[in-house]
Amino acid sequence: MSDDIITVGKPLPRIAHAVPLDNRKVKVIWTDGSIKVVDLSGALASRRIYIPLRDDDGLFRSLRVTDYGDGIEWNDELDFSALWLDRLPEAEFTNEEFRNAMDVLKLSNEGMAADLEISRSQVAEYKKDKPIPRHIALATRYLLGRSAA
Repeated sequence: MSDDIITVGKPLPRIAHAVPLDNRKVKVIWTDGSIKVVDLSGALASRRIYIPLRDDDGLFRSLRVTDYGDGIEWNDELDFSALWLDRLPEAEFTNEEFRNAMDVLKLSNEGMAADLEISRSQVAEYKKDKPIPRHIALATRYLLGRSAA
């Protein structure tokens, strides 16, 4: 019998530390040193099992990383896997990221406005300092993903 270790594909993500934030967001520090802020509010609203976490700030703030770093948990019934957290989009999208996306996509203000179905003036405001709504961030990430394919 051989003691060789066989690996296939990308290793599963592992969490080193997690910090609960306001508005049902969690700051995840991965074992590779990268940091990601994810918004769990959509997932909490989508599944009945998470009803206790929707309104109970004390319970939400009690989150801890599982023993092997393969998820976060609150009690014996409530948890999220590291794989699921890794697949969630970043909760925050900065104005700089918006400008960079426009550069990568090679879009003018008019082009970005047409692709996002918003006004040119909104694009100009997002390029400056106006906070970017979640739906605009997700749509912009979608456009980036489509352009990479």
